[in-house]
Amino acid sequence: MRRSATVVLATVLLTSALVPTTLSSASPLDPAASVDPLIGSKGDGNTYPGATAPFGMLAWSPTSTRGDQTSTGAANGYQYDTTRLRGFSLTHVNGAGCNPGAAGDVPIMPFTGNVTSSPTADTKDAMYASDFSHADEKATPGRYRLGLANGVTTDFAATERTAAGRVEFPAGSPANLLFRTSNSLNGSEDAETHIDPARRQVTGSVLTGAFCGRRANGGVNNRKTYYRLYFTAQFDQPFTSTGTWRDSTLQPGGRDQTGGEGYATGKDRAGRGSGGWVGFAPGSRVAMRISISYVSLAGAERNLRAEQPPWSTVDSVAAAARREWNTRLGRVRIGGGTPAQRTVFYTALYHSLQQPNLVSDVDGHYLGMDREPHRLERGQDAQYSNFSGWDQYRAQIQLLALLEPRVAGNFAQSLFNYAKQNDGVWDRWVHVNGATHVMTGDPAAATLATFYAMGVRNFDYRGAFDSLYAQATVPRPEGLQDAGCPGQCVGQRPNLAQYLQSHYAANDVCHCWGGGAETLEDSIADFALGQWAAQLGRKKEAAELSARGEYWRNVFNPATGYPQARNLDGSWATPFDPASDRGFAQGSAAAYAWLVPQDVTGLADAMGGKETAAKRLDGFFHDAAGNWQLRGGGPLKYDPTNEPDIHAPWLYNELGRPWQTQETVRQIVDTVYTTGPSGLPGNDDLGTMSAWYVFGALGIYPRTPGSGEMLLSSPLFPHAEVRSGSGAVLTITGLGSGKYVRSAWRDGKPQRDWKAPASLTRYGGRLDFVLSPSPTEWASQPL
Repeated sequence: MRRSATVVLATVLLTSALVPTTLSSASPLDPAASVDPLIGSKGDGNTYPGATAPFGMLAWSPTSTRGDQTSTGAANGYQYDTTRLRGFSLTHVNGAGCNPGAAGDVPIMPFTGNVTSSPTADTKDAMYASDFSHADEKATPGRYRLGLANGVTTDFAATERTAAGRVEFPAGSPANLLFRTSNSLNGSEDAETHIDPARRQVTGSVLTGAFCGRRANGGVNNRKTYYRLYFTAQFDQPFTSTGTWRDSTLQPGGRDQTGGEGYATGKDRAGRGSGGWVGFAPGSRVAMRISISYVSLAGAERNLRAEQPPWSTVDSVAAAARREWNTRLGRVRIGGGTPAQRTVFYTALYHSLQQPNLVSDVDGHYLGMDREPHRLERGQDAQYSNFSGWDQYRAQIQLLALLEPRVAGNFAQSLFNYAKQNDGVWDRWVHVNGATHVMTGDPAAATLATFYAMGVRNFDYRGAFDSLYAQATVPRPEGLQDAGCPGQCVGQRPNLAQYLQSHYAANDVCHCWGGGAETLEDSIADFALGQWAAQLGRKKEAAELSARGEYWRNVFNPATGYPQARNLDGSWATPFDPASDRGFAQGSAAAYAWLVPQDVTGLADAMGGKETAAKRLDGFFHDAAGNWQLRGGGPLKYDPTNEPDIHAPWLYNELGRPWQTQETVRQIVDTVYTTGPSGLPGNDDLGTMSAWYVFGALGIYPRTPGSGEMLLSSPLFPHAEVRSGSGAVLTITGLGSGKYVRSAWRDGKPQRDWKAPASLTRYGGRLDFVLSPSPTEWASQPL
């Protein structure tokens, strides 16, 4: 057996040494060529195809219309099936689930008619909008080109805070650009537009916010302002005409205007708002340079000077954007696979690295959560935001820590900065500088604990831990409020005093989305904080928090075999149906049954043992006939479109059936994620679903928040090199054509376990797999 193992190892190492020659087939020097930004733009993916830089503040992308200027029919302004638009907006959020979600600030519309009425009065977008064809659309990382049915062609490329572009108008028709300054996706409190013909410049701002402000449950609570976006746009051609509008009033020749739309919906908002337009000579080929800031107009102008020299062109900016994207995407170099597989992979990586998003200017100023200007902390490179915590803590933040640890540390410090400006409260879902309260649990605790476990150190980790520990242990008055519930409950640790006394969130008095979900989520957050405390040498806090990581047991009903919400008196919330979401958030009790990544063995024991749990997991992924159910087969089945159960395929490892993790993960990778606009299974949720795919294709996955350990599966590609921004290199190879692992080696030594230590991703190393077309017993026996 020793001789056989030696032969296998020699074969693996020899083959691995040769495999890198296949990297050329993946275009490692130009991975951006494999990216299709239109993936996820159809259905519920809610991605946008426009031009943006990695972690960029600005994103130039269309705002669609279905005949209602107050609704796009898509969460982020663009829906592939909607081929009519009312402008190109300057800000977007990737894959948010609310419809609309947020941003979409300052749509700019090329218009080839005479402006004879207020564009805001065109509430059905019948006149001041244009159709387009996807045949005239080309999206690549950092650049977006689109020809409109009105004869205009547009071509724009992005830096972090600016965009440069060309707008070509047809001969023989009026040539106007409409600045719909107040028309952010969710509306606005106020807006201002200023036109300066002498400087060939349009400037202005919009006062807005309202993330998820249209939710039927908690949306009214979030119809509020928290940021002002400033912009400056400069042109190379003189203005032949100017004008402004407010509500239904048109002012030809006007140069200054103000007025918002409010945050209401439908007829209460339609016809309100302000903006302005500039005209050019018919047939003009207009170059535009535009920049934004959340701090001031002067900040926007500084950003433009810093990121775009006066001689910049759309081509030079696009080339620089592609180089930057290739640097970031090049953190993972894959070899082998089909062109379609490489497209899906690099597009997923592209979507994963769109966030967090810059919110600080080039001079280090940013708008705080207290709506006051602030400067970066000592040692901080940038302030980031857009934290979809409940989604991202499961996969996206681990990928960020692995590939971009410096950005991860800056992001951690950014969230801490916001908490200090927010009376110590770490919000679950931060948009720009706004605390939106969306979702449930305490994802910031899970996120920062995971960053620390994965080696991220460039933030005030002791101060951040103390702050998060206080949030987890000191009740606050807003925790007793129902404002925003469900969905956007203002209490970050709702009714914490009751939770600490009962050891579960009582469903009838929890002031939360659902007591069952809140308990499971808080158990994960507390476990993660406990792991962090232990690494910091805080033994008392580690013991306390680790014990709280077991509170999930208090909402597991042995009589039903499912998690179930409980009332304050200890009774179970009834009637109970595992297909119901009673007591849970965006998922059924059946989906939440697996949400105990920190104690899979304990969960299995509660279910009756590992064999019983594994059989239940079989039923979660298959129908009664044994067919796969991986695309949302109902509330009792696996749902790849939402987060509560996305880790479930990896649980077979700890249940003693690693070959089923390999089988299930590969089935999802091969069939659920595809090319084309419908290629994402559901909301990308700021890169979460895309990060899941990246990990699944590599054959590794985060074991649990608060840990740097990785669960193992089988790699999709014969060769992958993961190069961290810290300099660590992780090489993963797969010899053979199967999807099952026959044997594995880590750094030249046999790998007999289904998990790898944090050191592998923190410091680098090598994983070599020998694959088999049929299931094997690898890693199925206890060590």
